[in-house]
Amino acid sequence: MTVGGRVLRAPWRVSTWMATFQIVVGGIVGILTFTLLSVVGSVVLMFAVAGIRRLPLSVLLRCGRMCTRMNRSRFAALRGEPIPAVIQSPPGGPSLRSRVWAEAQQPVVRSRLAYGLLSGVALMPGTAVSMTLWTIGLLGTPIAAYAWALPERNDFGWRLHEPVTLIVLTSVGLLCLYGTPWVVRAMAAWDAAVARRLLAPSRADHLAQRVEVLAESQVRLIDAADAERRRIERDLHDGTQQRLTSLAMNLGIARELLSHLPPEEHKLVVDAHDEAMQTLTELRGFVRGLYPAVLDERGLDAALSGIAARLPVSVCLTVDVVPRPAPTIEAAAYFVVSEALTNVAKHAEADEVHIDVNRLDDRLRIRVVDDGRGGASLEKGTGLRGLRERVISAGGELAIDSPVGGPTVITVELPCVS
Repeated sequence: MTVGGRVLRAPWRVSTWMATFQIVVGGIVGILTFTLLSVVGSVVLMFAVAGIRRLPLSVLLRCGRMCTRMNRSRFAALRGEPIPAVIQSPPGGPSLRSRVWAEAQQPVVRSRLAYGLLSGVALMPGTAVSMTLWTIGLLGTPIAAYAWALPERNDFGWRLHEPVTLIVLTSVGLLCLYGTPWVVRAMAAWDAAVARRLLAPSRADHLAQRVEVLAESQVRLIDAADAERRRIERDLHDGTQQRLTSLAMNLGIARELLSHLPPEEHKLVVDAHDEAMQTLTELRGFVRGLYPAVLDERGLDAALSGIAARLPVSVCLTVDVVPRPAPTIEAAAYFVVSEALTNVAKHAEADEVHIDVNRLDDRLRIRVVDDGRGGASLEKGTGLRGLRERVISAGGELAIDSPVGGPTVITVELPCVS
């Protein structure tokens, strides 16, 4: 379509009138939001001077959310462009006052209030201008057709029946009629751009939401993996391990009852019994490493005591985790200590290990100290790297201090949610 065609069609296009409605409705909503936020803001300021902040500020934040919902509905209905909401994490805090203050300090809240005030200041005159231009255009363009019904002179002294006056008024009407569409479209585009800038999630918000979603997915995956470990442990304990135990017992009975057989034949029974016992021992160790049932039943203290008792070095264990953390965190702590002690037994050449597991508010702190030869590093071997990956997957932090000659100190902090 040519430029002339676009100009001639502009006043009659649906998009032009939708832009006009957007500005007019925006002006009405702007008057409401500006008045509401101004009045409530003034009340908040007066109460703040009097030392009362919590309740008035909460009301202001609620009004800001309501105004934002009205403007989002306006854009969705008149532009067909819903403005996505910024997903906010609920503000934490021990009291209502601290939560309200934390919410008030969030950038998205300030942006909501800013748009509520700015839309009122900008769209109220924008509505007046657009309605004035449309009125001039729609009434001035055809004025020659109904000039006979008008008085000869108006209040300004214009001779409305004079050809020159009619030509001037018609020209002004045509200019407004065909120029107003571009004005209202520009105002609507500006309104939408400002709304997206202040109400829609920014790139930082998108990244923060993505990180939050990934963190939640990671937690769900860890929970699912722990649940699957528990299921496999139960299946092995109640099925395979029981049958293998029964087989070992039967072979033990056969070993005693068939002791009169020739040595070569009796040796086959003895070897089968020994092999069954060895397999049973290995299976128990595998099941215990997969997920210890004692961890669910009796907690970290009992589970870690079992690991310490099997270590070939002296272990001093201290556990103070009251109240108990979430099962996922307990499992992570158990496997962290288990992996650390495995590394001590294999590489440290230590004589003594001290293990301290303590709950400090919302953190679970694990400290493993051995008097071995030191020199441990995350870059050497896979054990410590696997330990670090397990800690990070649980949302924790790992620090290793291991100078050559020892001692080696491994410190782990995990988020502790009961």
